[in-house]
Amino acid sequence: MRGYAQDKEEYLKRLRRVEGQVRGLARMVENDEYCIDVLTQVSAVTKGLQAVSLGLLDEHLKHCVAEAVSEGGEDAEAKIQEASDAIARLVRS
Repeated sequence: MRGYAQDKEEYLKRLRRVEGQVRGLARMVENDEYCIDVLTQVSAVTKGLQAVSLGLLDEHLKHCVAEAVSEGGEDAEAKIQEASDAIARLVRS
């Protein structure tokens, strides 16, 4: 079972909201809306995705990484590195 399983519906709800915002962005561009208004919506979409990312990362650390560390061995090192790499990707984005 994945660490986020208990909050899966909440993540799906957030992602559907982001999906709707992205469709709205496309309509705004198609309709030649004012640049600042489009950028404001891009910012909202970005924040929505960041919230999902941070939530998933938190769940991953609490469940997957913590479980691997408690078991020890190579899997623990791999999970820690995997989490570190994910954090680096999020920071760069």
